[in-house]
Amino acid sequence: MSLEPFQNQEKNERLLAEIQGYVGSHQKQRQLQKRTLRIVIASQIFGGAGLAAGITVGGLLAQEMLGTDRYAGIPTALFTLGSAAAALLVGRLSQRKGRRIGLATGFLAGGLGAVGVVLASIFNNLPLLFLSLLVYGGGTATNMQARYVGTDLALPAERAKAISMAMVFTTFGAVAGPNLVNVMGRFSTSIGAPALSGPFMLAAVAYIVAGVVLLIFLRPDPFMVAQAIAEKESHNGTELPKNRITRVHKRGIIVGAAVMILTQIVMVAIMTMTPVHMTHHGHGISDVGIVIGIHIAAMYLPSLITGVLVDKFGHTLMSYASGVTLLLAGLLAAFAPADSMILLILALALLGLGWNFGLISGTAAIVDATPPQVRAKTQGMVDVLIALAGASGGAMSGMVVAQASFSTLSLIGGFLSLLLIPVVVWSRPKP
Repeated sequence: MSLEPFQNQEKNERLLAEIQGYVGSHQKQRQLQKRTLRIVIASQIFGGAGLAAGITVGGLLAQEMLGTDRYAGIPTALFTLGSAAAALLVGRLSQRKGRRIGLATGFLAGGLGAVGVVLASIFNNLPLLFLSLLVYGGGTATNMQARYVGTDLALPAERAKAISMAMVFTTFGAVAGPNLVNVMGRFSTSIGAPALSGPFMLAAVAYIVAGVVLLIFLRPDPFMVAQAIAEKESHNGTELPKNRITRVHKRGIIVGAAVMILTQIVMVAIMTMTPVHMTHHGHGISDVGIVIGIHIAAMYLPSLITGVLVDKFGHTLMSYASGVTLLLAGLLAAFAPADSMILLILALALLGLGWNFGLISGTAAIVDATPPQVRAKTQGMVDVLIALAGASGGAMSGMVVAQASFSTLSLIGGFLSLLLIPVVVWSRPKP
């Protein structure tokens, strides 16, 4: 007779007892919150490096394998579409099993997808490339969903700061990734692989390490502790009943999602075609790495300041700031001379900053509007919409540039961002 069922039951009872030990102790909750942030920071450093590979050379790899610019946005669309499916799966898995299992699964899937991209480039296999990019999107989705982990046990007045802590340390890996393009390219050619497969080799290792860090160290699971706290409060009548979200909460979810969706469309569309635009006007791959590296730094590095501003002034004001900043980025990208590295860097930096404002303010709105009983599942569904928006922006960007120009794409993106303002105005409560 197998002892495994009894061992699993004993293990589950120990885990439940450990979680209950945190429910009645605010001091232990604060200690776990700090420890959770440290673990998430460690995983995000590696996750950021994995994220950067597809952004930097995904379009160039497709251009090389397909022999045309028309579909250069397809890789971004594919791994963004894959991230949509992964966001839903990771969100639902996190709701049932906790953040540790959900996020570790997503990062490991992203690493597997990156391995597939490398093999596809070596054997010049387009079907394998497209399938692998879909799976690689799992790492992208997980990298994004990790921003929620720090909010599970955060005080309401510190939630945006907790979001920013998870995001800001993504910068280290995300900026290092594009600037290692040449190094990884030389390494890949030295072992007989295409140069553009090098960054995906880095992504494979980075995503797998990020997943292992979470799987081993994220114990006890902060989301499971938050659920236990909410369950205790619900018995005391201080929390929403399970699966119930009021009209006010629904409006908060809609607005938070709309802000993040619009910023994602604008950012992905312009960012995707920038490397192609640059190479067409004489810039080398190292120049592309610098511009995209600074862009990604602007996406994540200001997060600590943004988080403090959102906590202090509210997500409404920072959503307005996002729309205005993205408009400036679109105008500058449209009218900057193609040979001007300085103006391209400034345009992409503003693009990243506007996205940062929108993502943190929108995420804070979602967290404020969702009780723990449905929080992870709702966050996953919202991230699905964000990923689909990014996929559509990436897919359409190449077609817009092919039919018109990069300047036209940038103008469309800049003016689209202004839709943030009426959306947020609608969300404000009436007297």
